[in-house]
Amino acid sequence: MKSIHDAGVRGDLIARISALTGDSQRQWGKMNVYEMLKHNLAWEDMMWGRKVYKQVLIGKVFGKRALRSVLKDESPLSRNSPTVGDLKVKLATGDLEALKQEWIKGIAAYAQYNNPTFVHPFFGAMSHEQIGYFVYKHADHHLRQFGQ
Repeated sequence: MKSIHDAGVRGDLIARISALTGDSQRQWGKMNVYEMLKHNLAWEDMMWGRKVYKQVLIGKVFGKRALRSVLKDESPLSRNSPTVGDLKVKLATGDLEALKQEWIKGIAAYAQYNNPTFVHPFFGAMSHEQIGYFVYKHADHHLRQFGQ
């Protein structure tokens, strides 16, 4: 399974991010390309522990089972997957190139990822390996959303 901890996978994601333009149209969902980039930067803040969210009650009950289902194989995340409320973005425009470069920097930084206390707001505590798979799937999901 593809993992963000693999240099080749990071390189592929970076190339796909670089290919995004202001004309990139969503294939599904509500976000435009700018909002998707802002969402992913907020998501990176969560993954790196710069912003911490408590695990929701339903996640404490079903989170581990749901995580196993998401990570059971290489299949992409389903369209219109639920989003953590605080990671929903409502800003329609801005400096697209700056956001792309910031996300690219964030993807490259996973070469040194270390956040052993990470707790996802739904799935709960995740291993380093699980984080690697899930970060890739999340980025891949949004890049596919915009034809990349």
